[in-house]
Amino acid sequence: MRKIVCLVLSLMLVVLSFVACTGKDNKFEGVKYVELTMESGDTMIIELFPDKAPLTVNHFLENVSEGYYDGKVFHRAVKGFMIQGGSADGNGVGGSARTVKGEFAANGVENNLKHTRGIVSMARTNEYDSGSGQFFIMHAKTPSLDGQYAAFGRVVEGIELVDKIVEMPVNGEILIEKPVIRSIHILENYTRES
Repeated sequence: MRKIVCLVLSLMLVVLSFVACTGKDNKFEGVKYVELTMESGDTMIIELFPDKAPLTVNHFLENVSEGYYDGKVFHRAVKGFMIQGGSADGNGVGGSARTVKGEFAANGVENNLKHTRGIVSMARTNEYDSGSGQFFIMHAKTPSLDGQYAAFGRVVEGIELVDKIVEMPVNGEILIEKPVIRSIHILENYTRES
């Protein structure tokens, strides 16, 4: 009888561990859209692609849920290329407290999203798995980034904000006045218009 009780308890622990781990992995299951709001009041809606880059989307949503992006800036802008933001120091250095595996072909991960206008991708250093808090949004198509960076979303409303930022004065590629992200938050009931 004692062996049966021990066996049942062991099985329950295994099942509970599996359920707990599964729940953590699926914390953001079903989340498809976020809204980025600037201090200026400008907004954009970003559609996420967890089917293409599940680790990156989950990592980004962890940052969002923790309020990491609140008060961060877009620090870099290159017309005909992209805008970049989310650095810890506001000048392009640092990110959140975690890094994520780079989900792109050069790192052995299939991700067929192309870096076309409006695509959102995770910035990184020369190390493939160094994506953290910084991300960039494409102003124009740049095929040389395909398979080299983890694209994970696309702007579906408010792309004119990207157009506005790339027109701001820069020193090289660094924005002189850095537009502030008020917040990024998850949209629970957003339905995209056709």
